[in-house]
Amino acid sequence: MRKIIISFLFVAVAMTVGAASPVKQWGQLQVKGAQLCSQDGTPVTLRGVSLGWHNLWPRFYNEGAVAWLSGEWHATVIRAAMGIQIEDNYLENPEFALSCMEPVIQAAIDNGVYVIIDWHAHTMHTAEAKDFFGKMAKKYGSYPNVIYELYNEPIEDSWESLKVYATEIIDEIRKHDPDNVILMGCPHWDQDIDLVSASPLQNVHNVMYTVHFYAATHKDYLREKTRKAVEGGLPVFISECAGMECTGDGPLDNAEWEKWVSLMEQYGISYVCWSLSDKNETCSMLLPRASKDGNWTGPLVKPWGNMVRETLIKYNK
Repeated sequence: MRKIIISFLFVAVAMTVGAASPVKQWGQLQVKGAQLCSQDGTPVTLRGVSLGWHNLWPRFYNEGAVAWLSGEWHATVIRAAMGIQIEDNYLENPEFALSCMEPVIQAAIDNGVYVIIDWHAHTMHTAEAKDFFGKMAKKYGSYPNVIYELYNEPIEDSWESLKVYATEIIDEIRKHDPDNVILMGCPHWDQDIDLVSASPLQNVHNVMYTVHFYAATHKDYLREKTRKAVEGGLPVFISECAGMECTGDGPLDNAEWEKWVSLMEQYGISYVCWSLSDKNETCSMLLPRASKDGNWTGPLVKPWGNMVRETLIKYNK
């Protein structure tokens, strides 16, 4: 009898742990009004970590890193930032880019977390993006884990030109994937969310619009833009954020970071923190001697990495 009871408890615990993964809890995400929701319509806030550019920090694009972020840091979403610029980028070396991206996507699926496939660009490449996202949707569109980010940070593009870009790529994705969430950037480094509010995309579903902030630079003015957008019914997803200056360097501004966290939590806005990398800069979360695949503890984690970890553990209960 004792063995039977122990076996029963083991199975019950295993089932509980299995059920705890974000994708098992929330399933196929959907957008209802301004809110990201679970498959059954319950509001969901994703909180997670963005990997750095794949062509600068490919060593972190592996299953162990994803497992550590989801298990030990409690991340519910991982962003895989596929570089479209700088050396050895996707346009120059697509095979290498896919060899980085696909293990991360598969690891997110295996670990039951959501994954953002991020076209990490600052300039428009419509034909190449359309081809890439069509292939990704065809290969991964059946998995509820997947979120597509069509354009990391437009800089000079007008919102009208970005609407044309987005519509073309969304149409391509929807040929293969009718329902996974799609994220679209807005002009001026993802700052001009007010332009999107005034003229959002038409005849699309499960589409959200991204805002990026660096707390020591982007303060009340951008928080107010974001607040007004959400209150006006626009679905906003903060796919990149951090606590220092917009250069990725300079001192952490804890007070401004907490103001942003308060806003995001108040409105149920999902957010992803930048970045899992090891450069000598404030926004890189790890020291260069940190391993490539997890077990990041103690002094291996830099101050910003610790802030992110503490925030995720606090809110991703």
